[in-house]
Amino acid sequence: MKITNNLNLPQPFVSAVTSDYEYKDKQYSVTSLLGDSLRETMLKRRYHHEIEQDVADMIWMIVGNGIHKVLEDAEEESHELKEEYLNIEVGDDYKISGKADLYNAKDKKVTDYKTCSVWKIVYGDYEDWRKQLLMYAWMFSQIGFDVRSGEIVAIMKDHSKSKAKFDKDYPQFPVQTITFNFNDDDFIEIENYIKAKFEEIKKLEQVSDEELPMCSLKDRFNNGDKYAVKKKANKTATKLHDTLEEAQSHLDNLENSYPNIYEIEIRPGEDKKCLEYCSVCEFCPYYKEKYKVS
Repeated sequence: MKITNNLNLPQPFVSAVTSDYEYKDKQYSVTSLLGDSLRETMLKRRYHHEIEQDVADMIWMIVGNGIHKVLEDAEEESHELKEEYLNIEVGDDYKISGKADLYNAKDKKVTDYKTCSVWKIVYGDYEDWRKQLLMYAWMFSQIGFDVRSGEIVAIMKDHSKSKAKFDKDYPQFPVQTITFNFNDDDFIEIENYIKAKFEEIKKLEQVSDEELPMCSLKDRFNNGDKYAVKKKANKTATKLHDTLEEAQSHLDNLENSYPNIYEIEIRPGEDKKCLEYCSVCEFCPYYKEKYKVS
């Protein structure tokens, strides 16, 4: 990856995000199997040396790495393993790799530290965290360590103390622990998930960029098209609907009392990740076609 420094930040910022990491053939990390779409995963590997990112766009990664560094330097207990790197074979061809922040043999628990937005906690959308911890737990089990639970220590970088004071439903502290319990069915679930991912990857390694599966709306941070019922003379919608059927029903009801005054306007969903956060967008056929990038 090529690192730029358009804001001319001090060299330590550049050094903090510079890496000589090289992708290994047939080896994929936990985060790449879980966090990215398959299209993004494959494009990152194909164009690793051509991808360009600016230091300023990676500032929260620096903050997250700094927190990990402080916790990593703390002395662990005799029954704990800290920053243990795992590399597990999956079938005959592939390997999955990852590094859990902490494993506690006494409690049979794996822990990971996360920096996140406060809204992650407000909405309680933790399935990706559960699955990541379950992957680590499965990997530990493959080398003989029993894991029965996992926890995320979530550090909210945009927490507001004043909001916490007046809103009882808002997280009361800037750090929160989310715990998951695992059973045998969970381990079967995640092993099947990992194997299925590698089956897909095996096929995709042989196809062109154009043939890679499209990122979903969720992958693209796209909430989908909206259908605005509005007065013909106005820009502001009377109401936004998720489906055309809902909008048409709303319009029909209005037409009974106010004929020929209202209309339906389609407002296309925006690919926020493609436009603002995807590091491989310039190599993606969908992005180049939709946004006319040559």
